[in-house]
Amino acid sequence: MTRTDEEIYGPGTGGLLDRDGLPDWLAPVDRAARTVAPEQLSRFLPPASGAGRQSAVLVLFGEGEAGPELLLMERAGSLRSHAGQPSFPGGALDPEDGDPADGGLLRAALREAEEETGLDPAGVQLFGVLPRLYIPVSGFVVTPVLGWWREPSPVGAVDPAETARVFTVPVADLTDPANRATAVHPAGHAGPAFLVASALVWGFTAGVIDRLLHFAGWERPWDTSRKVPLDLRS
Repeated sequence: MTRTDEEIYGPGTGGLLDRDGLPDWLAPVDRAARTVAPEQLSRFLPPASGAGRQSAVLVLFGEGEAGPELLLMERAGSLRSHAGQPSFPGGALDPEDGDPADGGLLRAALREAEEETGLDPAGVQLFGVLPRLYIPVSGFVVTPVLGWWREPSPVGAVDPAETARVFTVPVADLTDPANRATAVHPAGHAGPAFLVASALVWGFTAGVIDRLLHFAGWERPWDTSRKVPLDLRS
């Protein structure tokens, strides 16, 4: 018996997920999203108390000249939190997004992506949701929403005060061992990093990419002893 997305993911999809017609190469990502446990993604999970601000990011897969790719953006250097850091498009749930238990977080991911990158949501097919994760430094409870860029549209930094640039990264570059490293923060914590598209992708975004590559079976052996120091302000 085939289960519905609501039965697999629980409440919160609002009938907005569609897995029909995905390219074959996305099958491992779809499979991973439907089976991965929160503890397999991160040690930072939402507080049991329910504290934290609900938010969502759009993990958008497209197909470019170099094959499968991911859409990323670089936050403006003047922002108070995560300044200058590459990230997925996304942000906090707004009242206009509706009930988070009925698709609100999926709508938030699309809305924020449109506001930040200018993409046309009509060309995006949402097909999966990863378990909710937590960013302690900002107090956000983040739902990664997976999308297939079925009909690509022009993108760019809509508001330079918030976004420095918008860019795509080939999955082949993300899996290339030469582009992988461990980012080390002055405070002592460390995590996966990617040196791609003239950017250092680290933190929450790199952690999600790292786990997706791993559970999709795309990860290639890389030198985990290669260290990249982060700035004190990171």
